[in-house]
Amino acid sequence: MSIKRKIAEIWAAQIRKSIEQEAASAVIIQQKVLRSLVQKAKNTRFGIAHDFNRVLDVASFQENVPVRDYEMAKEFFDLIYKGVENVSWPGKPLYLAKTSGTTSGAKYIPITRESIRFQIKAARDSLLLYIAESKKSDFLDGKMMFLSGSPVLETNEFGMQVGRLSGIVNHFVPAYLQKNRIPSAFTNSIEDWDEKIERILDEAIDSDLRLISGIPPWVQMFFERLLVRTGKMPLEQWKNLQVFVHGGVDFHPYKTIFNKYFNSQVDIIELFPASEGFFAFQDQHPDKGLLLNVNAGIFYEFSHLDEYFKPDPKRLWLGNVQIGIQYVLIISSNAGLWAYDIGDVVTFVSITPFRLKVSGRVKHFISAFGEHVIAEEVNRAMVEACKICNASVNEFSVAPFVSDIKGDSFHEWFVEFSQMPEDFARFSFILDEKMQDANLYYHDLRIGGLLKSAQIRKIKLNACREYMKSQGKLGGQNKFPRLANNREIAGFLENYQID
Repeated sequence: MSIKRKIAEIWAAQIRKSIEQEAASAVIIQQKVLRSLVQKAKNTRFGIAHDFNRVLDVASFQENVPVRDYEMAKEFFDLIYKGVENVSWPGKPLYLAKTSGTTSGAKYIPITRESIRFQIKAARDSLLLYIAESKKSDFLDGKMMFLSGSPVLETNEFGMQVGRLSGIVNHFVPAYLQKNRIPSAFTNSIEDWDEKIERILDEAIDSDLRLISGIPPWVQMFFERLLVRTGKMPLEQWKNLQVFVHGGVDFHPYKTIFNKYFNSQVDIIELFPASEGFFAFQDQHPDKGLLLNVNAGIFYEFSHLDEYFKPDPKRLWLGNVQIGIQYVLIISSNAGLWAYDIGDVVTFVSITPFRLKVSGRVKHFISAFGEHVIAEEVNRAMVEACKICNASVNEFSVAPFVSDIKGDSFHEWFVEFSQMPEDFARFSFILDEKMQDANLYYHDLRIGGLLKSAQIRKIKLNACREYMKSQGKLGGQNKFPRLANNREIAGFLENYQID
């Protein structure tokens, strides 16, 4: 065993013990985190405007600070973008992480010295926890590939450095990982994703690759290029491949594809990172949910998804959440975010300790008819229909089709099949049945005759990637939206429809 591996295993045991202690005291830690955040920011513009001097506990914080999303807090984000100091956190952020917005276009999330430190720590700890539990550290002696956005940063008109979070994080990769890392800085800086994948493959193809990290659809794209170039599957090319690290999207629809790639021989680690913070990571294998990162300068709140579209939904925190309920995640953090609705839906699978699963994005939904369908529901229905009908998909998107004729509206699914169902009509019927099982409102609309059965459109392979390319969002952290409450994506994919 190499010295690097020996040191890592000792370190991993220490980190595991520390995290277990934190998890056991999560509620107390969260109260301390909130007090610390408020005290640090009390003299900022936001702190003064929300009377932080009078915030003493969770109740007074919730009374003084309303929940906002990016658009609702835009007056503060605009000041931060302009480089104004002491807006919502002391001083100015180190970076602005550019991410996709909703009604306001691009969003610029502040990354502070404190918040980036915890981003790096959580990524490191997730691997150390894997080593501590699995007793496997072999991957440290081989190459590790990180599919991420470009580390090249822009400078906005006010002198603030702007980039994708995955690119920003590249500037903080520890020295002990640099020698083993793929791709090189030059290759990683290539903006065109198709070219970047080819150049990464050039570097990786003859290496002793043991770990791959990235968002599933982009790792899938990398493996597809490998197959075209070499005719080989991942484990044929890299016999020592041991670990796949992913996050950012629901993995269930990708399981069938990655099972073919890995044949149960590669360990899979799931993370829950975002520009707004590194919220959770998998600490047990096989998957038993993601352990909430409770001591990372982030205070967590939650509201019931059922109440999300109602005025003034009730706010909860770790002291009163329950298992099995879908919550919208709200955070306050050392990046200067306060009662910030990040738009993710989570469900706790355990509260001793606090472990959760990510259900999807609350703003990726369909509610053209009052059904409030979310990503978790369409993902689950697709997985179950594929399993029953022996089919598999690369990607899909769902949109409402609203007809002027009563009872003639429906949900329209645009599906890239990697393996077509033998009986397409049966697949369509089962998919609709599974959607009715998943969503009571959809069931009522179907039974009441207000909606027709879901209509499935077969589209060409890579059509969804072409949509992402058309939006300038191919690769990196960008995720294809599987749900839309309008016809924008559907209108694009109609051009790729096949018989």
